[in-house]
Amino acid sequence: MLREDRFDGHRLTHARTARRAPVGHRVAARLDRLPPSRWHRRITLVVGIGAFFDLYEIFLGGVLAAVLAEQWDLGHTAKSGVIAAGFLGMFVGANVLSVLADRWGRRRLFLVNLGLYAAFSLGCAFAPDLRWLLVLRFLSGLGLGAELVLVDTYLAELLPRAVRGRYLAWAYTLGFVGVPVAALLGARLVAAHQPLGIEGWRWLLAAGALGAAFVPLMRRRLPESPRWLAVHGRGAEAERIVAGIEERVARETGTSLPSVPEAETLPERRVPLGEMFRGDQRRRTVMWWIFQVLQTVGYYGFASLAPVVLVAKGHTVTESLLYAALSFCGYPIGSALSIPLIDRFERRSLIIASALGIAGCGLAFGFASAPWAVVAFGFALTVCSNVFSNAFHVYQTEIFPTGLRSSAIGIAYSLSRLTSVVLPFVALGALTALGPAAVFTGSAGLMLLLCLDVALLGPRSTGRSLERI
Repeated sequence: MLREDRFDGHRLTHARTARRAPVGHRVAARLDRLPPSRWHRRITLVVGIGAFFDLYEIFLGGVLAAVLAEQWDLGHTAKSGVIAAGFLGMFVGANVLSVLADRWGRRRLFLVNLGLYAAFSLGCAFAPDLRWLLVLRFLSGLGLGAELVLVDTYLAELLPRAVRGRYLAWAYTLGFVGVPVAALLGARLVAAHQPLGIEGWRWLLAAGALGAAFVPLMRRRLPESPRWLAVHGRGAEAERIVAGIEERVARETGTSLPSVPEAETLPERRVPLGEMFRGDQRRRTVMWWIFQVLQTVGYYGFASLAPVVLVAKGHTVTESLLYAALSFCGYPIGSALSIPLIDRFERRSLIIASALGIAGCGLAFGFASAPWAVVAFGFALTVCSNVFSNAFHVYQTEIFPTGLRSSAIGIAYSLSRLTSVVLPFVALGALTALGPAAVFTGSAGLMLLLCLDVALLGPRSTGRSLERI
């Protein structure tokens, strides 16, 4: 049982602040000043497990395309469709579910999206032909459309600002373990042909679905975002949740909590969707829409196409999946390397530096032919990719207000998914006509444009309260 005097210091501050600041800013001030605790690490772990299945599914498309091209004798258009179907579902889901998350709440949509994914991904494992596989891949992608948007939004709104970037990077480090797992499982299962009489690629889909089904059970213990509750006029509920978090943190750290700083007296209101196109928000929206289209080519383009590119270089399917899996090990390693960097350097600068690394390593990968060079440059590219990825996932949570955050991020994110739908058809056509070197040269040029976009239009954000940016 906590002693009453443990909270006396900050209760007085609450009373003084209550007369000057609206609920949302009191809630933000109380959350931001908390020391990191086991409770913060626990919610980061649970959300990171959800990210694992999202990223597993995203990167599974390239594996399936490489495997089914051989087993089902797929042509260029059919291979592109296998990759694109899931991304098309994610495009629709990102637009619909991320907007609903601003209306219905972060926690509720967490449960909805993973439930949809688990059900339809399991259905994919039983698809009798290509047509059914594409339909079910679309529907499973629909469930995952807002998953990473909610990972970013939810953690950013609950974590103290001092560790916001670092803990988000930890969540993604766990999530990106799913990428080499997808490729390694693919290589083993393809080599094994038909474990228990069932084709290996079907086991890949079943594994993701069954694992994801357990995550909603874990997420029921997560609270709703107090910042979201305050913006939607549920101030008493928001303060009750914050009080419960404070009690847990105080108990786990065994120390008195810091006093609550004075909250700013700023207007507190719901933010209409049209606010994205007014004032400073218009500049940020334009910058982020351009960013999401360009980053897809450099980031997801490599991951979703790598197995197919390696087959085009003359390697067998099994060899290609093995080399891709070794290259993909750079994703969790790069994510882990970003943890000490992400709160030390300005997010905008880190995004630009890592994007330049992606461009350079992508060029080297495109021209590489020896297996050691393919793996080495692929690994270096994925390391750079996840410093880049973690920096931009944190950055996007900081540049939009709470009432608009999920919608603004989700709509921009959906553009990356729409680009991912088109990308396989364009890239595989270019790969056939021009070869890997030309494809990665074009990708490098687009990453340079991305750097200019962020440098010229992006605001600074590191270490600042969400309400101040």
